[in-house]
Amino acid sequence: MGFRHVVGGFGLMCATWGGWLLLQQPEPWRIAGWLGGAVVMHDGFIVPLVMAIATLLAVTGLRLRGVVRGALIVGGSLTAIALPPLLRPAGVANPTVLPLDYLRNWLLAMAAIASLTLAYVGARAVMRRVSRVSRRA
Repeated sequence: MGFRHVVGGFGLMCATWGGWLLLQQPEPWRIAGWLGGAVVMHDGFIVPLVMAIATLLAVTGLRLRGVVRGALIVGGSLTAIALPPLLRPAGVANPTVLPLDYLRNWLLAMAAIASLTLAYVGARAVMRRVSRVSRRA
């Protein structure tokens, strides 16, 4: 029995246990709906967006494609995790359940990801230009 079979068996056991726990919930279809929505969001939105931007970057010849793809993956994952609080109903019965301004915090996180990515790409471009100029001299 190979390593692949052991890992596959462990994954099957975990999926079975998760399904059993799901069925123990009072309204399992609501949780299953969120899980299905996560799959649809990932496979229908995040992956095509990352692939389209990666293709555009490959066509332009930008050498730092991995950094930009990484930022897109982090941003997409953060968006998928933040969706439940972002899509919550406007008037919640208990305001202490979700007390933070999640939209503002999500926007700040996206701005930080974009800023750090742009700073890294810009710093790499400046370093390449400096090294080219120093080689010519």
